[in-house]
Amino acid sequence: QVQLVESGGGLVQAGDSLRLSCAASGLTFTFSRYAMGWFRQAPGKEREFVAAISSRYGSTEYADSVKSRITISRDDGKNTVYLQMNSLKPEDTAVYYCAATPFFARRVSDEYDFWGQGTQVTVSS
Repeated sequence: QVQLVESGGGLVQAGDSLRLSCAASGLTFTFSRYAMGWFRQAPGKEREFVAAISSRYGSTEYADSVKSRITISRDDGKNTVYLQMNSLKPEDTAVYYCAATPFFARRVSDEYDFWGQGTQVTVSS
């Protein structure tokens, strides 16, 4: 059974930093063969792409709105992907989800096969 478990969310103040983690287990192939993505969904809004990292060479993709403040990385030895978020803003408040898809980093949520349950990030002003 595939499990993606996010952690690291919480309540922070504007300007603070957070590092989200997503630990994967039960994937059909080894973790290193999967591209991993982070998405977020704010109340009353649609889920949106945040960042993604490909398998193997670890090429990255970022949403324009966050790319100067956010870094995605992976540790294949730990089956974990990370999202380092700096200079957080109130508009970053959302539930953050990680997702897995084979090989190539993708920006479209429908192209991901597996999803975590999400972790709440709340940024106060």
